[in-house]
Amino acid sequence: MQISGLQKLTLLDFPGTVSCTVFTGGCNFRCPFCHNASLVLPDRMRIDPNGVETVLDFLRKRQGILEGVAITGGEPLLHADMADFLRQIRALGYRIKLDTNGSFPDRLAELIEEGLVDRVAMDIKNSPGLYAATTGLRALDLSAIERSKELLLRGKLDYEFRTTVVKGLHTRESLVEAAHWIEGAREYYLQQYRDSGNLIRPDGLGPFSDEKMHALCEAVAAVVPTVRLRGVE
Repeated sequence: MQISGLQKLTLLDFPGTVSCTVFTGGCNFRCPFCHNASLVLPDRMRIDPNGVETVLDFLRKRQGILEGVAITGGEPLLHADMADFLRQIRALGYRIKLDTNGSFPDRLAELIEEGLVDRVAMDIKNSPGLYAATTGLRALDLSAIERSKELLLRGKLDYEFRTTVVKGLHTRESLVEAAHWIEGAREYYLQQYRDSGNLIRPDGLGPFSDEKMHALCEAVAAVVPTVRLRGVE
């Protein structure tokens, strides 16, 4: 397990739950708009060699104060020992939210079947035809993503799908196509792109105006009525 950071309090990352956020290092994607490049690129990554124990010690001290733990990255399911880590968190009485890009469906299924997660947030990067380019890869087999998507759509676990909307990568047409791909989703969020100053490859990318984001949301809502905006006035 590679732990790269701990945010000790968040009221946003785990809806309705007073939580902390644990950041894991490493990712199998290279999304150019990723705002956590230091959790993805090996030459920028910082790993706490005692990270797991640091997190668990913190959680022991916050029992009765914090309610949940949000696990994000990077890509948390890149780590084969994630289930062991979550079992230790669960034993301390915390609710768990997991962020994932959906590329490890077997590990996701294992966590769900064992009851180790209470909520999953899965990225929907773009329409299927633009997925590889949006993830910064030359090619990408979408079968794993498809399995994770269907696991959430057909299951009973609390979940959300989300897309960070980027001018230069997304269009009205690609977002509507992505919406058809996840039709029936309980929760779908279009997130406004922001330049964190820690991006992987920001050249040629930018945010849509708030007005345009509202128009894109309206177009997607014709397919997925549960769509909402994040980061937009």
